[in-house]
Amino acid sequence: MSTLVVLLPPRGRLSAAEAPASAPARELVYALSQDGLLVHSSGRCAPSLLPRADTVVAVLADADVAWHRVTVPKAPAGRLRAALGGLLEDGLLDEPEQVHLALAPDADAGSSAWVAVVNRPWLAGELAALERNDRVVDRVVPMSWPDELAQGHFEALDEGATPDSVHLRLVWSDANGVVPMRLQGTLARALLSPEVTQAARFTAAPAVAAQAERWLGLPVSVMSPEERGLQATRSLWNLRQFDLAVRHRGVRALRTAWQRWRTPAWRPVRWGLASLVVLQLVGLNAYAWHQRGEVAQRRAAMADLLKQAHPQVPVVVDAAVQMRRETELLRAAAGRSGEDDLEALLQAAAAAWPPGKGPTDALRFEPGRLTLGVAGWSDAEVQQFASQLAAAGWRLDRSAEQRVTLQRPQPRRLRCEQQVPPVHVLRAAPSGAAAGAGRAPGAMAGALAPARAA
Repeated sequence: MSTLVVLLPPRGRLSAAEAPASAPARELVYALSQDGLLVHSSGRCAPSLLPRADTVVAVLADADVAWHRVTVPKAPAGRLRAALGGLLEDGLLDEPEQVHLALAPDADAGSSAWVAVVNRPWLAGELAALERNDRVVDRVVPMSWPDELAQGHFEALDEGATPDSVHLRLVWSDANGVVPMRLQGTLARALLSPEVTQAARFTAAPAVAAQAERWLGLPVSVMSPEERGLQATRSLWNLRQFDLAVRHRGVRALRTAWQRWRTPAWRPVRWGLASLVVLQLVGLNAYAWHQRGEVAQRRAAMADLLKQAHPQVPVVVDAAVQMRRETELLRAAAGRSGEDDLEALLQAAAAAWPPGKGPTDALRFEPGRLTLGVAGWSDAEVQQFASQLAAAGWRLDRSAEQRVTLQRPQPRRLRCEQQVPPVHVLRAAPSGAAAGAGRAPGAMAGALAPARAA
């Protein structure tokens, strides 16, 4: 995951009202790292020309951050900033509204922790200038911070001046805070006793490394400002807190997850998922090809069966429908009844007719449907009639007009060339009607006699 380190230029030491606004045309020093450990490229350019990276970190100069140690107040997160401002009000040089406060990482309420203090208008202007150029700063970190491990860094006061002991500055950080000091005078010598210098770690900018070693009397590690800024990004500090915190948490969470997904640590997972998707696509296509072959074979077998059974069919369009139509035509020509004809429906009704009931007083026939009148039947008799028909594979629907309709649960639609026209409602003669379950077929025949005569 690539990291872009932007070294913000030191703030001009003017009053807040006279502080110049951030100039978008100025050049910024940057360092680009692909792994967060080594500087792969660096330079100086305008904010709009800064390289793209997965994470953008702004680094503040040592003199732009003041440090105060306080006892973290026990206040809600929404009121913690105001509580910290009240504690530091007497120790601040500016008004509390003009400063930005940032609490140390992992600081617990009631414990002692460091608070970083930065000029708020200046820092907000710097971040806004970067965001106007489509460079959203994910973190803001100090170049140095209080730490148990004592460190010292030598740098030049003026970049254009000839480095000597007068123009050198030492940034000293330990558990008591961060102190930038000039090497002129006796303060630095008094602070750096031989015991302290032996236990501390010293670095220096490349241009002043020789002068720093002569002043210190010990070897120092050479570290450029870009390397020092990249080292600062590995700390846990993040000064983008409270009112300067990054907004759009949902979008930021997605972006963070995407950045983590693109890291080298997740590369095996990415390759595994890509391989799985490719295998799924290949497998689905192979299965679809196999299924298409099976369907084609079955369609060919159905077409061959149709041609063998009915050679008179010239063209096979839908073998199943054509086979059913030709079979129905043969059945009708032979004078045999089908399962949707009147005879089959009458036989099913006669077999389930309730004992003691006479013939129906009305009926209506449509292909696959037989409507019977059940005037005078009780609910128990209708339920018994429906249960016996359901056992034989028929369905009985009851209407509000004292009629029931007998049909198959899922009647098959036949596209036959000849259909039986519906028979209108008839009234059967009460005389000569048979009664009882055993005489029900005769009753049906007696009921149909007037219809045939008509």
